[in-house]
Amino acid sequence: MNKFNAWIAKRGLGSVLILAVLLIVVFPLVFDIFRLNLVGKYLTYGFVALGLVMLWGYGGVLSLGQGVFFGLGGYAMAMFLKLEASDPITTKIQSTPGIPDFMDWNQLTALPIWWQPFEYLPFALFAVVAVPTLLAFIIGYAMFKRRVGGVYFAIITQAVALILTVLIIGQQGYTGGVNGMTDLKTVLGWDTRTDSAKYLLYYLCTFLLLGSITLCLWVQKSKLGTLLLAMRDKEDRVRFSGYDVAMFKVFVFCLAAALSGIGGALFTLQVGFMSPSFVGIVPSIEMVIYAAVGGRMSLVGAVYGTLLVNFGKTYFSESLPDLWLFLMAALFIGVTMAFPDGLAGVWEKKVKPWWQRKQAERLAIRKAVAADAASDAPATQAGGVSSQSA
Repeated sequence: MNKFNAWIAKRGLGSVLILAVLLIVVFPLVFDIFRLNLVGKYLTYGFVALGLVMLWGYGGVLSLGQGVFFGLGGYAMAMFLKLEASDPITTKIQSTPGIPDFMDWNQLTALPIWWQPFEYLPFALFAVVAVPTLLAFIIGYAMFKRRVGGVYFAIITQAVALILTVLIIGQQGYTGGVNGMTDLKTVLGWDTRTDSAKYLLYYLCTFLLLGSITLCLWVQKSKLGTLLLAMRDKEDRVRFSGYDVAMFKVFVFCLAAALSGIGGALFTLQVGFMSPSFVGIVPSIEMVIYAAVGGRMSLVGAVYGTLLVNFGKTYFSESLPDLWLFLMAALFIGVTMAFPDGLAGVWEKKVKPWWQRKQAERLAIRKAVAADAASDAPATQAGGVSSQSA
Protein backbone atom coordinates (compact mmCIF):
# COMPACT_ATOMS: atom_id res chain seq x y z
CA MET A 1 0.00 0.00 0.00
CA ASN A 2 2.82 2.39 0.86
CA LYS A 3 4.51 1.64 -2.48
CA PHE A 4 1.25 2.34 -4.31
CA ASN A 5 0.79 5.66 -2.47
CA ALA A 6 4.38 6.62 -3.29
CA TRP A 7 3.82 5.75 -6.97
CA ILE A 8 0.65 7.88 -7.05
CA ALA A 9 2.39 10.81 -5.35
CA LYS A 10 5.43 10.61 -7.64
CA ARG A 11 3.27 10.96 -10.74
CA GLY A 12 0.96 13.60 -9.32
CA LEU A 13 -2.13 11.39 -9.70
CA GLY A 14 -3.54 11.88 -6.20
CA SER A 15 -5.55 14.98 -7.10
CA VAL A 16 -6.66 13.29 -10.35
CA LEU A 17 -8.06 10.34 -8.39
CA ILE A 18 -9.94 12.69 -6.06
CA LEU A 19 -11.39 14.51 -9.05
CA ALA A 20 -12.33 11.17 -10.65
CA VAL A 21 -14.23 10.07 -7.53
CA LEU A 22 -16.00 13.43 -7.42
CA LEU A 23 -17.09 13.28 -11.06
CA ILE A 24 -17.82 9.57 -11.38
CA VAL A 25 -19.38 8.81 -7.99
CA VAL A 26 -20.36 11.93 -6.03
CA PHE A 27 -21.97 14.14 -8.68
CA PRO A 28 -24.24 11.42 -10.15
CA LEU A 29 -25.45 10.61 -6.64
CA VAL A 30 -26.01 14.21 -5.58
CA PHE A 31 -27.49 15.83 -8.71
CA ASP A 32 -30.62 15.03 -10.65
CA ILE A 33 -30.38 14.46 -14.41
CA PHE A 34 -30.98 18.14 -15.24
CA ARG A 35 -28.16 19.39 -13.01
CA LEU A 36 -25.90 16.52 -14.04
CA ASN A 37 -26.40 17.51 -17.66
CA LEU A 38 -25.35 21.05 -16.71
CA VAL A 39 -22.21 19.67 -15.08
CA GLY A 40 -21.49 17.71 -18.24
CA LYS A 41 -21.76 20.93 -20.24
CA TYR A 42 -19.37 22.66 -17.84
CA LEU A 43 -16.88 19.81 -18.20
CA THR A 44 -16.74 20.39 -21.96
CA TYR A 45 -15.27 23.82 -21.18
CA GLY A 46 -12.74 22.01 -19.00
CA PHE A 47 -11.00 20.70 -22.13
CA VAL A 48 -10.28 24.29 -23.17
CA ALA A 49 -9.01 25.08 -19.68
CA LEU A 50 -6.63 22.09 -19.83
CA GLY A 51 -5.28 23.34 -23.15
CA LEU A 52 -4.73 26.80 -21.66
CA VAL A 53 -2.79 25.31 -18.75
CA MET A 54 -0.45 23.64 -21.23
CA LEU A 55 -0.27 26.66 -23.55
CA TRP A 56 -0.31 29.55 -21.09
CA GLY A 57 0.87 28.00 -17.85
CA TYR A 58 3.62 25.75 -19.23
CA GLY A 59 4.36 27.34 -22.60
CA GLY A 60 4.01 30.96 -21.56
CA VAL A 61 1.80 31.75 -24.58
CA LEU A 62 -1.51 33.47 -23.83
CA SER A 63 -4.23 32.86 -26.42
CA LEU A 64 -7.45 34.88 -26.28
CA GLY A 65 -9.03 32.97 -29.15
CA GLN A 66 -9.52 29.44 -27.88
CA GLY A 67 -13.23 29.78 -28.59
CA VAL A 68 -12.27 29.48 -32.27
CA PHE A 69 -11.08 25.90 -31.82
CA PHE A 70 -13.92 25.05 -29.44
CA GLY A 71 -16.37 26.27 -32.08
CA LEU A 72 -14.67 24.47 -34.96
CA GLY A 73 -14.84 21.15 -33.12
CA GLY A 74 -18.46 21.84 -32.23
CA TYR A 75 -19.39 22.75 -35.79
CA ALA A 76 -17.66 19.66 -37.18
CA MET A 77 -19.84 17.46 -34.97
CA ALA A 78 -22.92 19.61 -35.60
CA MET A 79 -22.55 19.20 -39.37
CA PHE A 80 -22.78 15.43 -39.07
CA LEU A 81 -25.73 15.64 -36.67
CA LYS A 82 -27.52 18.17 -38.87
CA LEU A 83 -27.14 16.01 -41.95
CA GLU A 84 -28.53 13.04 -40.06
CA ALA A 85 -31.50 15.16 -38.98
CA SER A 86 -32.00 16.34 -42.60
CA ASP A 87 -32.81 13.03 -44.26
CA PRO A 88 -35.22 13.20 -47.23
CA ILE A 89 -38.10 11.67 -45.24
CA THR A 90 -38.17 14.28 -42.47
CA THR A 91 -37.44 17.18 -44.85
CA LYS A 92 -39.90 16.27 -47.61
CA ILE A 93 -41.84 19.51 -47.04
CA GLN A 94 -38.78 21.48 -48.15
CA SER A 95 -38.30 22.59 -51.73
CA THR A 96 -35.07 20.57 -51.75
CA PRO A 97 -35.41 17.55 -49.42
CA GLY A 98 -32.28 16.06 -47.87
CA ILE A 99 -30.38 19.29 -47.13
CA PRO A 100 -30.32 21.25 -43.83
CA ASP A 101 -33.28 23.56 -43.32
CA PHE A 102 -31.22 26.77 -43.29
CA MET A 103 -29.80 25.89 -46.70
CA ASP A 104 -33.32 25.45 -48.06
CA TRP A 105 -34.35 28.80 -46.55
CA ASN A 106 -31.42 30.44 -48.33
CA GLN A 107 -32.45 28.87 -51.65
CA LEU A 108 -29.58 26.38 -51.97
CA THR A 109 -30.58 23.50 -54.20
CA ALA A 110 -27.81 21.01 -53.43
CA LEU A 111 -25.53 20.05 -50.58
CA PRO A 112 -22.16 21.85 -50.93
CA ILE A 113 -19.30 19.51 -51.79
CA TRP A 114 -17.36 20.34 -48.62
CA TRP A 115 -20.38 19.28 -46.55
CA GLN A 116 -20.64 15.85 -48.14
CA PRO A 117 -17.84 14.07 -46.19
CA PHE A 118 -19.63 14.98 -42.96
CA GLU A 119 -22.32 12.45 -43.80
CA TYR A 120 -19.97 9.87 -42.25
CA LEU A 121 -19.33 9.79 -38.51
CA PRO A 122 -15.65 8.64 -38.72
CA PHE A 123 -14.81 11.65 -40.90
CA ALA A 124 -16.67 13.98 -38.54
CA LEU A 125 -14.74 12.61 -35.55
CA PHE A 126 -11.50 13.03 -37.47
CA ALA A 127 -12.44 16.62 -38.38
CA VAL A 128 -13.24 17.44 -34.74
CA VAL A 129 -9.53 17.13 -33.96
CA ALA A 130 -7.92 17.74 -37.36
CA VAL A 131 -9.62 21.03 -38.33
CA PRO A 132 -8.77 22.95 -35.12
CA THR A 133 -5.27 21.46 -35.10
CA LEU A 134 -4.63 22.41 -38.73
CA LEU A 135 -5.78 25.99 -38.20
CA ALA A 136 -3.65 26.23 -35.04
CA PHE A 137 -0.65 24.93 -36.96
CA ILE A 138 -1.10 27.52 -39.72
CA ILE A 139 -1.52 30.41 -37.26
CA GLY A 140 1.22 29.20 -34.92
CA TYR A 141 3.75 28.50 -37.65
CA ALA A 142 3.13 31.89 -39.26
CA MET A 143 3.40 33.76 -35.96
CA PHE A 144 6.01 31.88 -33.95
CA LYS A 145 8.47 31.51 -36.82
CA ARG A 146 8.45 35.32 -36.98
CA ARG A 147 8.88 35.47 -33.20
CA VAL A 148 5.50 37.11 -32.64
CA GLY A 149 4.52 36.55 -29.03
CA GLY A 150 3.26 38.14 -25.87
CA VAL A 151 0.45 40.65 -26.13
CA TYR A 152 0.78 40.79 -29.94
CA PHE A 153 -0.06 37.11 -30.27
CA ALA A 154 -2.99 37.49 -27.86
CA ILE A 155 -4.40 40.33 -29.97
CA ILE A 156 -3.98 38.31 -33.16
CA THR A 157 -5.91 35.39 -31.68
CA GLN A 158 -8.68 37.81 -30.72
CA ALA A 159 -8.74 39.07 -34.30
CA VAL A 160 -9.03 35.48 -35.58
CA ALA A 161 -11.98 34.88 -33.23
CA LEU A 162 -13.70 38.02 -34.49
CA ILE A 163 -13.06 37.15 -38.14
CA LEU A 164 -14.41 33.63 -37.78
CA THR A 165 -17.51 34.88 -35.97
CA VAL A 166 -18.25 37.38 -38.76
CA LEU A 167 -17.62 34.67 -41.37
CA ILE A 168 -20.01 32.19 -39.73
CA ILE A 169 -22.75 34.79 -39.35
CA GLY A 170 -22.26 36.14 -42.85
CA GLN A 171 -22.38 32.75 -44.58
CA GLN A 172 -25.85 31.93 -43.33
CA GLY A 173 -26.67 29.56 -46.15
CA TYR A 174 -23.74 27.31 -45.30
CA THR A 175 -23.41 27.68 -41.50
CA GLY A 176 -26.85 28.57 -40.20
CA GLY A 177 -25.80 32.16 -39.54
CA VAL A 178 -26.43 33.80 -36.19
CA ASN A 179 -28.85 31.03 -35.15
CA GLY A 180 -26.23 28.34 -35.68
CA MET A 181 -27.12 24.67 -36.16
CA THR A 182 -30.08 23.58 -34.07
CA ASP A 183 -32.44 20.65 -33.68
CA LEU A 184 -29.65 18.08 -33.34
CA LYS A 185 -31.35 15.04 -31.85
CA THR A 186 -29.75 11.74 -32.85
CA VAL A 187 -26.40 10.04 -33.42
CA LEU A 188 -26.75 7.11 -35.84
CA GLY A 189 -30.38 6.88 -34.84
CA TRP A 190 -29.65 7.03 -31.09
CA ASP A 191 -31.77 9.71 -29.39
CA THR A 192 -29.47 11.95 -27.31
CA ARG A 193 -32.38 13.63 -25.50
CA THR A 194 -33.33 10.68 -23.27
CA ASP A 195 -32.18 10.46 -19.64
CA SER A 196 -30.11 7.35 -20.30
CA ALA A 197 -28.35 9.12 -23.18
CA LYS A 198 -27.60 12.12 -20.97
CA TYR A 199 -26.04 9.85 -18.35
CA LEU A 200 -23.95 8.12 -21.00
CA LEU A 201 -22.79 11.41 -22.52
CA TYR A 202 -21.87 12.71 -19.07
CA TYR A 203 -19.71 9.69 -18.35
CA LEU A 204 -18.19 9.84 -21.84
CA CYS A 205 -17.22 13.46 -21.24
CA THR A 206 -15.86 12.63 -17.78
CA PHE A 207 -13.64 9.76 -18.93
CA LEU A 208 -12.34 11.72 -21.92
CA LEU A 209 -11.53 14.65 -19.63
CA LEU A 210 -9.68 12.40 -17.17
CA GLY A 211 -7.82 10.82 -20.08
CA SER A 212 -6.85 14.26 -21.35
CA ILE A 213 -5.55 15.20 -17.91
CA THR A 214 -3.45 12.03 -17.85
CA LEU A 215 -2.07 12.82 -21.31
CA CYS A 216 -1.16 16.36 -20.28
CA LEU A 217 0.46 15.08 -17.08
CA TRP A 218 2.56 12.71 -19.17
CA VAL A 219 3.68 15.62 -21.35
CA GLN A 220 4.51 17.69 -18.27
CA LYS A 221 6.59 14.91 -16.72
CA SER A 222 8.49 14.27 -19.95
CA LYS A 223 11.51 16.11 -21.32
CA LEU A 224 9.13 18.09 -23.50
CA GLY A 225 7.40 19.50 -20.41
CA THR A 226 10.75 20.53 -18.95
CA LEU A 227 11.64 22.30 -22.18
CA LEU A 228 8.28 24.08 -22.21
CA LEU A 229 8.94 25.43 -18.72
CA ALA A 230 12.47 26.45 -19.67
CA MET A 231 11.14 28.11 -22.81
CA ARG A 232 8.58 30.04 -20.77
CA ASP A 233 11.18 31.35 -18.30
CA LYS A 234 14.31 31.68 -20.46
CA GLU A 235 13.33 31.49 -24.11
CA ASP A 236 16.61 32.83 -25.47
CA ARG A 237 18.65 30.37 -23.43
CA VAL A 238 16.63 27.45 -24.83
CA ARG A 239 17.07 28.83 -28.35
CA PHE A 240 20.82 29.22 -27.89
CA SER A 241 20.97 25.61 -26.67
CA GLY A 242 19.98 24.51 -30.17
CA TYR A 243 16.25 23.89 -29.75
CA ASP A 244 13.66 25.20 -32.20
CA VAL A 245 11.55 27.26 -29.81
CA ALA A 246 9.02 28.16 -32.50
CA MET A 247 8.12 24.52 -33.17
CA PHE A 248 7.71 23.81 -29.45
CA LYS A 249 5.22 26.67 -29.30
CA VAL A 250 3.46 25.38 -32.41
CA PHE A 251 3.17 21.94 -30.81
CA VAL A 252 1.64 23.15 -27.55
CA PHE A 253 -0.66 25.52 -29.45
CA CYS A 254 -1.88 22.60 -31.59
CA LEU A 255 -2.33 20.44 -28.48
CA ALA A 256 -4.49 23.14 -26.87
CA ALA A 257 -6.50 23.49 -30.09
CA ALA A 258 -7.11 19.72 -30.33
CA LEU A 259 -8.34 19.58 -26.72
CA SER A 260 -10.63 22.56 -27.36
CA GLY A 261 -12.05 20.86 -30.47
CA ILE A 262 -12.88 17.72 -28.48
CA GLY A 263 -14.61 19.88 -25.88
CA GLY A 264 -16.64 21.64 -28.57
CA ALA A 265 -17.80 18.34 -30.09
CA LEU A 266 -18.88 17.03 -26.69
CA PHE A 267 -20.67 20.31 -26.01
CA THR A 268 -22.67 19.90 -29.23
CA LEU A 269 -23.65 16.37 -28.24
CA GLN A 270 -24.66 17.49 -24.74
CA VAL A 271 -26.80 20.50 -25.62
CA GLY A 272 -27.94 19.66 -29.16
CA PHE A 273 -26.86 22.84 -30.95
CA MET A 274 -23.86 24.98 -31.89
CA SER A 275 -23.83 28.69 -32.65
CA PRO A 276 -21.28 31.48 -33.31
CA SER A 277 -21.87 32.80 -29.80
CA PHE A 278 -19.32 30.22 -28.59
CA VAL A 279 -16.65 31.27 -31.09
CA GLY A 280 -16.13 34.98 -30.48
CA ILE A 281 -13.95 37.10 -28.22
CA VAL A 282 -16.17 37.08 -25.11
CA PRO A 283 -16.37 33.27 -24.70
CA SER A 284 -12.64 33.03 -25.43
CA ILE A 285 -11.86 35.44 -22.57
CA GLU A 286 -14.23 33.53 -20.28
CA MET A 287 -12.25 30.39 -21.03
CA VAL A 288 -9.06 32.12 -19.91
CA ILE A 289 -10.86 33.05 -16.69
CA TYR A 290 -11.55 29.35 -16.03
CA ALA A 291 -7.82 28.60 -16.10
CA ALA A 292 -6.92 31.71 -14.11
CA VAL A 293 -9.39 30.95 -11.31
CA GLY A 294 -8.35 27.31 -11.10
CA GLY A 295 -4.63 28.02 -11.42
CA ARG A 296 -2.84 28.26 -14.72
CA MET A 297 -0.18 25.76 -13.65
CA SER A 298 -2.61 23.09 -12.43
CA LEU A 299 -4.57 20.77 -14.71
CA VAL A 300 -6.94 19.60 -11.99
CA GLY A 301 -7.22 23.16 -10.68
CA ALA A 302 -8.34 24.32 -14.13
CA VAL A 303 -11.21 21.83 -14.03
CA TYR A 304 -12.25 23.03 -10.57
CA GLY A 305 -12.00 26.62 -11.78
CA THR A 306 -14.25 25.80 -14.73
CA LEU A 307 -16.82 24.19 -12.45
CA LEU A 308 -16.70 27.03 -9.92
CA VAL A 309 -17.12 29.83 -12.47
CA ASN A 310 -19.95 28.08 -14.31
CA PHE A 311 -21.74 27.02 -11.12
CA GLY A 312 -21.52 30.65 -10.01
CA LYS A 313 -22.78 31.81 -13.39
CA THR A 314 -25.80 29.49 -13.20
CA TYR A 315 -26.57 30.23 -9.54
CA PHE A 316 -26.32 34.01 -9.86
CA SER A 317 -28.33 34.10 -13.11
CA GLU A 318 -31.11 32.05 -11.50
CA SER A 319 -31.16 33.76 -8.10
CA LEU A 320 -30.24 37.35 -9.03
CA PRO A 321 -30.88 37.81 -12.75
CA ASP A 322 -30.43 41.59 -12.60
CA LEU A 323 -27.07 41.48 -10.84
CA TRP A 324 -25.47 38.24 -11.96
CA LEU A 325 -22.96 39.85 -14.33
CA PHE A 326 -21.69 42.13 -11.57
CA LEU A 327 -21.50 39.22 -9.13
CA MET A 328 -19.54 37.15 -11.64
CA ALA A 329 -17.08 40.02 -12.09
CA ALA A 330 -16.78 40.35 -8.31
CA LEU A 331 -16.17 36.60 -8.00
CA PHE A 332 -13.38 36.67 -10.57
CA ILE A 333 -11.72 39.81 -9.19
CA GLY A 334 -12.01 38.58 -5.62
CA VAL A 335 -10.51 35.16 -6.35
CA THR A 336 -7.63 36.53 -8.42
CA MET A 337 -6.78 39.21 -5.84
CA ALA A 338 -7.03 36.92 -2.80
CA PHE A 339 -5.47 33.90 -4.53
CA PRO A 340 -3.10 35.01 -7.33
CA ASP A 341 -2.24 31.38 -8.12
CA GLY A 342 -5.88 30.32 -8.24
CA LEU A 343 -7.53 27.50 -6.36
CA ALA A 344 -4.48 25.30 -6.90
CA GLY A 345 -2.35 27.92 -5.12
CA VAL A 346 -4.68 27.77 -2.10
CA TRP A 347 -4.18 24.01 -1.94
CA GLU A 348 -0.41 24.14 -2.39
CA LYS A 349 0.31 27.08 -0.07
CA LYS A 350 -2.39 26.78 2.58
CA VAL A 351 -4.23 23.49 2.76
CA LYS A 352 -1.42 21.09 1.87
CA PRO A 353 1.14 22.53 4.42
CA TRP A 354 -1.56 22.52 7.13
CA TRP A 355 -2.42 18.89 6.34
CA GLN A 356 1.27 17.90 6.36
CA ARG A 357 1.75 19.57 9.76
CA LYS A 358 -1.23 17.70 11.17
CA GLN A 359 0.08 14.42 9.80
CA ALA A 360 3.53 15.12 11.27
CA GLU A 361 2.00 15.90 14.67
CA ARG A 362 -0.02 12.69 14.62
CA LEU A 363 3.05 10.70 13.65
CA ALA A 364 5.08 12.32 16.45
CA ILE A 365 2.36 11.47 18.99
CA ARG A 366 2.26 7.87 17.80
CA LYS A 367 6.04 7.57 18.11
CA ALA A 368 5.97 9.08 21.59
CA VAL A 369 3.24 6.67 22.72
CA ALA A 370 5.18 3.73 21.23
CA ALA A 371 8.37 4.90 22.98
CA ASP A 372 6.55 5.19 26.34
CA ALA A 373 5.09 1.73 25.91
CA ALA A 374 8.52 0.33 25.07
CA SER A 375 10.11 1.95 28.14
CA ASP A 376 7.36 0.68 30.47
CA ALA A 377 7.67 -2.90 29.24
CA PRO A 378 11.14 -3.70 30.80
CA ALA A 379 10.08 -2.23 34.14
CA THR A 380 6.97 -4.39 34.20
CA GLN A 381 8.97 -7.47 33.32
CA ALA A 382 11.52 -6.69 36.05
CA GLY A 383 8.74 -6.31 38.63
CA GLY A 384 7.36 -9.65 37.64
CA VAL A 385 10.75 -11.34 38.06
CA SER A 386 11.26 -9.83 41.58
CA SER A 387 7.88 -11.01 42.82
CA GLN A 388 8.56 -14.51 41.57
CA SER A 389 11.92 -14.56 43.41
CA ALA A 390 10.25 -13.46 46.63
